[in-house]
Order: sequence, then C-alpha cells, then structure tokens
Amino acid sequence: MADKILVINGPNLNLLGHREKEIYGSMSLAEMEKRLKEMAEKEKVEIDFFQSNFEGEILEKIQGAREGYQGIIINPAGLSYTSYSLVDAIRSLEIPVIEVHISHIFARGENRTNSLTAPVCRGLISGLGWRGYLYAFLELTS
Repeated sequence: MADKILVINGPNLNLLGHREKEIYGSMSLAEMEKRLKEMAEKEKVEIDFFQSNFEGEILEKIQGAREGYQGIIINPAGLSYTSYSLVDAIRSLEIPVIEVHISHIFARGENRTNSLTAPVCRGLISGLGWRGYLYAFLELTS
C-alpha cells in the first residue's frame, strides 16, 4: 500500500472552475485538491499537490519524486501531446505514474488523441472529470 502520493497538474489547470466549464466543469483546482485530501486522510495516505504552467518545473518535480513517493498522478494537460522530455522523465521513474485528463481527450479532436506520455504510464484515465484523480488515487493505494 502506498503511503505518499504526488499529484501533478500541468499548464492551465490552475484555471479550473473558470475556463471552459462545459468541458472541464465548475470545480476549481483548490476544491478538487480539498476533496482528494479528504479521501487521502480517510485512507491514512499523505498526498502532495503541485501545479505549474512551466514544463521545466514539472520535470524537476517528477525527478525529485524518485524518493519519498510511492506513486504519481499526473495531468500533463497540453504537454501530453508535445513533451518528449516529460516522457523521458516519467520513463526514468521506478514508481507508478497514472495519467489523468478531466475531459475525454479522444472525443476532442485528432490533435488530442495522441498522448505521448500515456504509453510510459501505468494507466490513463480520461473523461471522468475530477473523479479520474480519485480513481487513480484508489489504484495507487490498493
């Protein structure tokens, strides 16, 4: 059982609750984090959150997660389709990583259907809103 999970959110996810509510819903990032933290407390698991709009900061956070975390939940957002550096960083880890997308990326146009990062993750959850993070958490802690 994992006892410390890291949740990483990529570019523009700080705008949740304000941006394209018909796609991403009305829940803010802070509210989503609060709900996940409540679940983690019930399960007696530590959970840390990180969000950045900068690829380099996300890469450094992933590299720093080698020790101290039993798994990562990541929503790389648009970096999913563009960042080979992110692919390499995830691939270098010995801990499981689960990719999550709030929207159903495969229903949003051809440019979003090719996640570079998904093949180096344990799994991909897409289109289940904020609950995708919850399901990823449950997978990492079971």
